[in-house]
Amino acid sequence: MSIIFDNSLKTHHLSQVCDLAITDLKKLFQSHQRELQIYLTRLLRDADTAMDLTQETFLRVSEHASPDKANKVTHVRSYLYRVAHNLAIDHVRAQKRNPIAGANDIPLDVIPNNSPSPEQIVGGQSELEYVRRALDELPDKTREIFTLVRIDGLTYREAAEQLGISDSSVQKHVARAIAHVMKRMREGRS
Repeated sequence: MSIIFDNSLKTHHLSQVCDLAITDLKKLFQSHQRELQIYLTRLLRDADTAMDLTQETFLRVSEHASPDKANKVTHVRSYLYRVAHNLAIDHVRAQKRNPIAGANDIPLDVIPNNSPSPEQIVGGQSELEYVRRALDELPDKTREIFTLVRIDGLTYREAAEQLGISDSSVQKHVARAIAHVMKRMREGRS
């Protein structure tokens, strides 16, 4: 049994339940590829994805129509649309799970480059050297407190407990260290 083509109505009718043969798939593709692609484009609002899913639809139908499978299709056009619709749903779900997947299509020159320029790197290294020198000029206790709070991330209270001094003493040492470093930084820039 085979698919009967009625070109005047541009639809396929089945005289009876049929097996899809490989030769019929070519006719099926030629008859329905354009309309399925338009349907998927409207559904997804993306012509490229619609084209891919249209081809995937016919691939799935061809797998279903292989001679080693005993599956029967009674309404081929409806079946095509159901496969296409299901593929579109799967695609949308995959996009929601992995929104970055489509990022491969973005040209790299459009993506802003936020990495520092060589000049900025050298400038940053120079500033870091000024900070190191300024810290080396501090009294040992002030440098130690500054390092605990600003570099190691301890709170004033934690640094005070560790060193056995008051919170206010820690605050004063940190303030002194910051003032000294800022002064040296200004001097270095002038």
